[in-house]
Amino acid sequence: MSHTLLQELTNSDIDWLMAVGQKQQVKAGQTLIETGQPLKALYLIIDGSLTLSVPQTSDNALNRAFALLEEKSVLEREIASLHSGDIAGDELLLQVRAASTNVKVKQLSRVLAIPQKQLSAKLNQDVGFAARFYRAIALLISERLLKLMQQLRSARLGSSSSQGREVLFAFGEINDSDIDWMIANGNSHTVAAGTLLLQEGRPVEALYILLNGAMSVTIAEKEASPLDRAFAALESSETPIPEREIATLRPGEFIGEMPFGDSRLASTSVITAEESLVLTIPGQVLRVKLQQDIGFSARFERVVAMLAAERFRETINRLGYGRRFYSSGQSLDQSLSYEDELNLDSLDKLSLAGSRFTWMLNRLQELGNGEWKRASR
Repeated sequence: MSHTLLQELTNSDIDWLMAVGQKQQVKAGQTLIETGQPLKALYLIIDGSLTLSVPQTSDNALNRAFALLEEKSVLEREIASLHSGDIAGDELLLQVRAASTNVKVKQLSRVLAIPQKQLSAKLNQDVGFAARFYRAIALLISERLLKLMQQLRSARLGSSSSQGREVLFAFGEINDSDIDWMIANGNSHTVAAGTLLLQEGRPVEALYILLNGAMSVTIAEKEASPLDRAFAALESSETPIPEREIATLRPGEFIGEMPFGDSRLASTSVITAEESLVLTIPGQVLRVKLQQDIGFSARFERVVAMLAAERFRETINRLGYGRRFYSSGQSLDQSLSYEDELNLDSLDKLSLAGSRFTWMLNRLQELGNGEWKRASR
């Protein structure tokens, strides 16, 4: 297993994984996970090499031409390589209906298959294990996302899809008592348009929740050293590093959470696109809460893992790597599972999440000062 898993899990956690997991030797060319098929296990890669890929849509003329030349009905785009210590099938932890990527064996490899039923039961029954495990998953997905995001610097980007589902992933997973704690320990305030909330290459010192308004997520067009990025805004004599927008943030979204408390620097910049209301929770306060309240930690780390996975999928979509999204007027194919299709459980959580977010806004307004009331009109 990688240093990430070993550093985040305890000896007893690792012993449990080894006890319930099944070691498997998989041959080159074998498909471990297939797009659209149910996920039945989480795989920890012991050694070897696998590829993570997505099928290309057949409605693109160039894709069809290459498919014809290669005598394939579906082309695939490799988006990541998986090696010792990586994970595959992590989507089963996030309650998706089916796999959205293919995982194929590149060379003879050994994996540890953790059955879904045993893993789900363990996560529900052992909150300490859940907190540590979800944090490890969030770190691993974030590492994968960071590598993929390098392509955003120069790639021709597709249209950005709606980010409204992030309210589901955050407020649909936390408890009412968690929201009470955030309200009590956070500071709601107005942020002027054009304010830099996070800067790429600099530390993240707080968790932000966007309550009202809009923010823009940007990334430098050219990769620069961390010191160049960190001091670019301070040295007016230097030519600013060109930025490009990669996403727009809407009310209900978490900012600076991925994964909170890790020593890595911000991978993107976040700037207010208009005057916005923000709930700021100081980093030190949040770190103490995560250490002292294991139940809160388990729920929070699960949210972080879910957001990391969602942003990974969104980045794939922005790069135009052939996702199956439903468009208005398009005939539904019952044999296909669309990436943005919500099941009934997700719709229930979406409704609950919306109610909790509205309750948070109302509660903050009741407790807020005149500034909150003027800004929220």
